[in-house]
Amino acid sequence: MHQSFLDHAGRRYLKVALALCAASIALYAWHDPRSPPNGGTWLGYTLGGIGAALGGMRPIVEVMTVNFSLLALDQIVNSAATFRHMSGGQFSVPLVIRMTTGAGRQLAAQHSHSLEGWYAHIPGIKVLAPATIEDARGMLAPALRDPDPVVIFEHAGLFNMEGELADDWKVDISSAKVRRQGKDVAIITHGGSLPKALAAAEQLAAAGIDAEVLDLRVLRPLDTAAIMASIAKCHRAVVVDEGWRTGSLAAEVMARIMENAFYELDAPLARVCSEEVPIPYARHLEEAALPQVEKIVVAVKGLFS
Repeated sequence: MHQSFLDHAGRRYLKVALALCAASIALYAWHDPRSPPNGGTWLGYTLGGIGAALGGMRPIVEVMTVNFSLLALDQIVNSAATFRHMSGGQFSVPLVIRMTTGAGRQLAAQHSHSLEGWYAHIPGIKVLAPATIEDARGMLAPALRDPDPVVIFEHAGLFNMEGELADDWKVDISSAKVRRQGKDVAIITHGGSLPKALAAAEQLAAAGIDAEVLDLRVLRPLDTAAIMASIAKCHRAVVVDEGWRTGSLAAEVMARIMENAFYELDAPLARVCSEEVPIPYARHLEEAALPQVEKIVVAVKGLFS
């Protein structure tokens, strides 16, 4: 029964995916060739990936930018993430979805989203946010081995990063990692905000504040133990998140700290998030809307005033 159902589900998804892809190609050919692929393309890619995963493969679906993933949100959230639960554990969807996230490239409001927090809200998927060369290279293999869907958010601002892989590098997709040791304050961040947090820590060191930088890198499930360890060590924290402040991942991190380590704190928690506006196109406005090194430094110093 299991194999029969699995084959049926896989064939069904593949047939729908092929139909959508064919329709997308036809529309693309009919319109001006300079026009981008239409929404059915991203839905079709995701459907095809789910069908392939149900059929025993371990596919990788690449969505150009996170905003395009909204066109396939039903399949990611309502199908891929739920099949293990709804089948009583009989089968799963070993699917990897990669997508570009983040702002800072003057692509305006429709292509500058940071929606990692949305996906981190969903049970049934694992959410990763690599911010180093080692993680960008090393997270893919364990993600492919995972029996359930894994969504990897790759910040566009990090694409031009260059460097050499160390001989002894190791990467897992279950834990956060301290990128800079410190004792006075913990700066907790992920993805494209990590370089800014590290730069802010260097500026703070010049002012006599020793900041620890914790890279969450796995957004679901969050490594709560690593967060609490940094709080127990530093007793102050600033959470940096390129998502909007309202309903942000930063808010979840802060809530966990308050629930688990309230009496370890020597100052109120603080956060640095994007301004509550669609991301502007003009460079000076875009930079003003995003977390920046100067904003992080000000937030940290505010904990000591």
